[in-house]
Amino acid sequence: MDMMTGMLSSYIPIAIFIGIALVIGLALLITPFAVAFKAPDSEKLSAYECGFNAFDDARMKFDIRFYLVSILFIIFDLEVAFLFPWAVSFGAIGWFGFWSMMVFLLVLTIGFIYEWKKGALEWE
Repeated sequence: MDMMTGMLSSYIPIAIFIGIALVIGLALLITPFAVAFKAPDSEKLSAYECGFNAFDDARMKFDIRFYLVSILFIIFDLEVAFLFPWAVSFGAIGWFGFWSMMVFLLVLTIGFIYEWKKGALEWE
């Protein structure tokens, strides 16, 4: 019975961790409902992400700038996703890995400059 108690006691830190994570998670989910200011106005209820009301006609014209901004966001998000593992393994990959990442960043920079020169980042 002593061996079983020893094995079960090794799981106590995991149980504590899960318990604390659940308490923090529930607190973060419940607190905004208790603390939030509940006075929505017309500006707060208006469409702000996609530029048009959510339940309009599906065949309406859509401004291409929203797509360009979202593509730029995805490109730079993926860049960061590639930079983290590269930075972690930087010591082991050597010069080939370094120059490979420099070429990757150069291609992204050229694409960014191209979009900048074409005026894709201008919002009028």
